[in-house]
Amino acid sequence: MLMNDHHSEQPGPNIVRPYSLTSGRTRPAVELALEALIQALPQSVDRQWELDDVNAAIVALCQQSPSVAEIAARVGVPLGVARVLVADLVEAGHLQILATLKEDSTDSERRELIERVLSGLREI
Repeated sequence: MLMNDHHSEQPGPNIVRPYSLTSGRTRPAVELALEALIQALPQSVDRQWELDDVNAAIVALCQQSPSVAEIAARVGVPLGVARVLVADLVEAGHLQILATLKEDSTDSERRELIERVLSGLREI
């Protein structure tokens, strides 16, 4: 196998700069903790998104209620970019923020949250 053959089999680099996805914005309109769980609303799942739209990828992921950190890792964008994009989708009515922990949350729920956050951070 030639060196050029190896490179041609791999996908090319992403030529879109992450912060161009947010028009240079670095602060989300809605404050989001990295462990916040996000859920897609039913009308957004059924919506016809553009094929390459990062918002479509985020909405699809949010059918499983991932954390903001998990979204960043799976979509392949910096955490700050993911926060802005998720906040935009929350404001547009496509996603909702789920309560992460309550005063009466069990130790098991707290441990599960910590494990999800750590898993998301490892993927970043």
